[in-house]
Order: sequence, then C-alpha cells, then structure tokens
Amino acid sequence: MRFTSERRLDDGVLEREFTLGEIPGTLWTPESAAPAPLILLGHPPLGLRRMHPRLVARARHAAADGFATATIELPGSGDRPRWDAVEQARAALRRAVEAGEPVSEEIIDALVLPLVDKAVPEWQAALDALLALPEIGGPVGYSGGVISIGIRLAVVEPRIAAAVFFAGSLVPRAMFEEARHVTVPLHVLLQWDDEGNDRQAALDLFDAFGTKEKTLQANMGGHTGVPQFAGDAAAQFFTRHLK
Repeated sequence: MRFTSERRLDDGVLEREFTLGEIPGTLWTPESAAPAPLILLGHPPLGLRRMHPRLVARARHAAADGFATATIELPGSGDRPRWDAVEQARAALRRAVEAGEPVSEEIIDALVLPLVDKAVPEWQAALDALLALPEIGGPVGYSGGVISIGIRLAVVEPRIAAAVFFAGSLVPRAMFEEARHVTVPLHVLLQWDDEGNDRQAALDLFDAFGTKEKTLQANMGGHTGVPQFAGDAAAQFFTRHLK
C-alpha cells in the first residue's frame, strides 16, 4: 500500500488516497489517537471519483462515531482498465432495461459473478494492508453494495464481524445459496419504492440469510430517498457490534 495524497477535512477527518498495486483506494480516519475499528465502504461500480461525495459523507458520519473507513476501486471501474466481459454484460443490461424487458438470469450472472470473483480477493488484500496500519484496529464491518460482494466477503472473510447491506435485486441465484452461509449480524436497508429494485427478490434474499441476527429496515421512497434516520440506525448497529 502506498499513500498518494492526504488532506484534513474541516471536521478533523484525515482523508488519504492510496494505491494497492494498481488498485486505487481511499482511507478516512478520525482524529482519535486510539486504533479505530474499520468499516469497509462498498459502492456500485460507477467509479470512486463519481462516488466520492456520497462516500465521504458516509465516512464522516462513521468517523463521528469513532470508526475508520476505507474503500477501493472495483475492477473495470473508474481509472482501472476496461473489462470487456463486464462491459458487454452492462450493455446487455441497458438494452433490456431500455426495451422494458425482464433482466434475464444470464445477464445478471454475467454482470455480477465475475465481479464478485475478482473483487473479493482484492478487498481481502486491502484489508490485510489496512489492518497493518497502527491507526487501524479491529473488529471490521462491511457497509453498502454491491450486495453480492458483501455476501461473499461475509462468508469467506472471518475478520468481517458485522455487515450493513443495501438491498438490490441484481443478485445471481447462486448468491442466494451463499447467503445461507452468512452468520455475522446483518442490518439490511430496503427502499420500498426503489424503481430499479425487485422488492420481492430483495425480501427473498433477506429470508435466505442464515444468520440468527438480521434486521430489515424498509422505508418508503425511491433509490436515492434513504432517510437520515435509516443511516443513524445503521450507525447504531455498527456501534453495538464493533465497539
């Protein structure tokens, strides 16, 4: 891991960009001197630069509760090399949506499964590097999307102690079986009127999670209408499980 930039935000949070090999990422740490628990910030494959305003808002909220946060660029996104197979799957998805047709399981599998297979080991490598820093401690949480990446991480990575998932419907059927092996505490956010989300698929996935402690918080509104109190509830969840 090599830090490439550093700036202090007006609330005292330290934001540092880094590279892990060829993978860009960002780390935010609170002002407190003690090693801070870490939350990994998942995000859709839209590029870190485009996602930065939303990510930094989440990081500042977490820092106020004493958490460090970090994220990395997903394969094929942002400044990383284009990934032809995923680009083709995204094009097929766009064509189906624009035509008003159902998104087939073949498209979902081609779009999501290769991304999960490649991204999860990268997240684990980032976690190795982050936990080696003196200002970062444990335990570790995962927050956000892509939900299938979060599912795989929660299953294969023993350092993940709790997770907050943002419900989304583009979940391969194979991930439902993996969801049955998730045992860490979960808090799932669902926007009831999300125009891009199959509500029943999200409910079915929640039902599939194998953990004994899982909470579903459903709120009225579209994809970007998550109320502030829903974010507060997710923050309280992490405070219970990571501190």
